[in-house]
Amino acid sequence: MYKLAQKAILYTFFLMQPSFLIYLVVLFMGKEIFIDQVFNGFTQLSPGEYESCTFLNGDLANGDISGLQFTNCSFQHCDFSMVVLRYTAFRTVQFQHCKLMGLHFEDCNPFSLELEFEACILNYASFFRLKCAGTVFKDCKMESVDCTEADFSKASFQGCALSKATFHQTKLDSADFRNALHFAIDPTQNSIRKARFSTHNLIGLLGKYGIVVD
Repeated sequence: MYKLAQKAILYTFFLMQPSFLIYLVVLFMGKEIFIDQVFNGFTQLSPGEYESCTFLNGDLANGDISGLQFTNCSFQHCDFSMVVLRYTAFRTVQFQHCKLMGLHFEDCNPFSLELEFEACILNYASFFRLKCAGTVFKDCKMESVDCTEADFSKASFQGCALSKATFHQTKLDSADFRNALHFAIDPTQNSIRKARFSTHNLIGLLGKYGIVVD
């Protein structure tokens, strides 16, 4: 009887260990944890959490990565066009030379959301009402992007083409547009306090007035 009670105590103690509890949660949810791995040429991703992983040459176009979590990850030369992002978590994630057309980033998990884009195609993507202050966009194509009511304060749009992008009730305080192209921003409909522009693209703030600058 004593030995049986002793085994029960040891078994209970084992179950209460944090690492085992985490394992049980992951097992119950049917998700895996991937750390410091490289995924090359992938066409699907397993449900789970990805930490400090690198993704190369992947094609997830028209796929669904809802609920997946990415922390300190990098995507390079991947196609994510029209991918479903319901409650997907991007925490300090970089996209380089990726196709991200038509993505609804407002569907992502907003907790600790931190994104960086370089040389990406973001045409028709949506950031509607998303809080993404400080986001870096560098040399990206952003035609017809929806930034309505989003918070892009302190964001950088260096070298980005923003033709037909929608800025309405958008917070752009201290944002950097110095080398941005083809944007149209109405200062009366958006907050642009201390935003930075260059002399060659100031016309982007005057479109509603029909002014011609030679």
